[in-house]
Amino acid sequence: MALNVTQKLIKSHLLSGKMEPGEEIGIKIDQTLTQDATGTMVMLELEAMGIERAKTEASAQYVDHNIIQEDSKNPDDHLFLQSATRRFGLYYSRAGNGVSHPVHMQRLAKPGKTLLGSDSHTCANGCMGMLAIGAGGIDVAMAIAGEPFYVKMPKVWGIKLTGKLPDWVSAKDVILELLRRHDVKGGVNRVIEYYGPGLKELDAMDRHVIANMGAELGATGTVFPSDEEVKRFLKEQGREEDWIELVADGGATYDVEEEINLSELVPLIAKPSSPGNVVPVSEVAGEPIYQSYIGSSANPGYRDFAIAAEIVKGKRIAENVSFDINPTSRQMLTDLVKESYIASLLQAGARLHQAGCNGCIGMGQAPATGRNSLRTTPRNFPGRSGTREDSVFLCSPETAAASALTGVITDPRTLDMKYPKVKGPKNPTIDDKLLQAPLPPEEAKKVELVKGPNIASIPNMDALPNELEVPILLKVGDNISTDEILAGGARVLPYRSNLPEISKFTYEIVDETYYSRAMDIRHQGGHAIVGGFNYGQGSSREHAALAPRYLGLKVVIVKDFARIHWQNLINFGILPITFVNEKDYDKLEQGDVLQIKNIRQTIQEGNELTVTIKDKGHMFQVRHTLSERQVDIMLKGGLINLVKDKPEPFFIEV
Repeated sequence: MALNVTQKLIKSHLLSGKMEPGEEIGIKIDQTLTQDATGTMVMLELEAMGIERAKTEASAQYVDHNIIQEDSKNPDDHLFLQSATRRFGLYYSRAGNGVSHPVHMQRLAKPGKTLLGSDSHTCANGCMGMLAIGAGGIDVAMAIAGEPFYVKMPKVWGIKLTGKLPDWVSAKDVILELLRRHDVKGGVNRVIEYYGPGLKELDAMDRHVIANMGAELGATGTVFPSDEEVKRFLKEQGREEDWIELVADGGATYDVEEEINLSELVPLIAKPSSPGNVVPVSEVAGEPIYQSYIGSSANPGYRDFAIAAEIVKGKRIAENVSFDINPTSRQMLTDLVKESYIASLLQAGARLHQAGCNGCIGMGQAPATGRNSLRTTPRNFPGRSGTREDSVFLCSPETAAASALTGVITDPRTLDMKYPKVKGPKNPTIDDKLLQAPLPPEEAKKVELVKGPNIASIPNMDALPNELEVPILLKVGDNISTDEILAGGARVLPYRSNLPEISKFTYEIVDETYYSRAMDIRHQGGHAIVGGFNYGQGSSREHAALAPRYLGLKVVIVKDFARIHWQNLINFGILPITFVNEKDYDKLEQGDVLQIKNIRQTIQEGNELTVTIKDKGHMFQVRHTLSERQVDIMLKGGLINLVKDKPEPFFIEV
């Protein structure tokens, strides 16, 4: 049977289940990636589970999110992370080395391997012929311990690329085109696989740009073949020996098929406040801007900065525009300096920030109230920038640079200049010191974990009760993101290792009273949340499940869930169920009290439950899609409880 690349990757790592769409499969994980906003909890989970040493081929902890050191919390936690990587046998990348995804691509990514990361944009490394998937932190902790990763077998969505990108159009416009066509739910339960003659027009970092924002489509992952371009990239990084060819068999088919003719694309832009709100730049041209921001994991390549530098070279950006340059790795920044591109940007009036996620996650560079911000970042969810009433547009480096010059949103094709042609650096930097290598096992055992005062243990969690009588504390609409459930940014993320403190920010963007109301009834049986479609889209941060759980959340009833958040709810013992009849959503109001009986037996014997609205006499049906393994997790009250109660040895050799 002819196989596509995704099927080859899954088949070679399959440990349990059948490769039939919708069936739960368990796959072997070769590599893991954690970042500091999620990794602190992962390291605490490894400690709680008694792990001696990582059982993966390579696991890396990056410090790229929480790099603003306005007090001791972030640097204290960085010391903890460094000590934990030494203790458990992981690579460590310190603050200033760069964003996890491009650094991992440069130093560790290998074609033919699987990568699981506690960051939703882990899928970016699918550009290297890998199966790269974002997940909640505890799933990554389990993978580090040698356990399989469980996921529903996705459909494979084949995107045939033809043609060649026109001048002033780049890789960002390719993924924005897919979002324009399908919005933020288009890739749910799918892996997106790119193929076709247009591939030869995209270099490895262009593919990274496209793969990265597969997360914005809700996709399980994005896969590119490992071809001569991947070989060229690895050779440039001094790692040619890590290359293998991995391409689709002749005659391979896809569950869903589509074509993008690169030659027909135009500069595109996602309007506030969703990555799926995409229109041609020409439709919004002329809107004044306050900020133009270049960088992030969604445009991390050398050419992304170099093209912007060429556009503004010898010119001056518009008055009252903040032109923010956010390099994505120390190695890349070195090359940009050597080739004088940073000088061109600075002379034009740009502000240079340290290599890291920075403004993408709300860590600095917040825009002014009521002003437009153009960003090459992957997301523009409400408030994510750090400004509550923000107005963030997502675009390519070409559009961002052109608009910085004019002071208004500008279609770059209208600039009075030829499209600059950018080549790679003459002598690319190879910085193999970006990652601190793991200690040998005997040395690692002697390492003591360094815990600052901000680290708090995860509280004990009760098992799933047999009956629930809980009020609807919050009713929300469609496409609620994890940024809205629990924001990132400089105010919030420093508390990621302190659950009682970080929970105070839960749902503040949607309802400032949620925290106090939840605390008032926390010990009176808890509460429920009701939502619409695509609940929990966006970041993989498990704190968006952990914090509401700490506040007493017992059940979430929605029209449908985003994949990663659905799994995070299960991992922490919150029952995720969906309406059988979506019209029942309209009959529920905040404050209604819901009754669900005989839960434990019912979820083991079937997938439907009956919910009664107390004092209203109305009943409706809901369903769960838990596997038998996930039912066991729910009954125990979460994955941590399941691990604690399992007889030794729990962790399997794979």
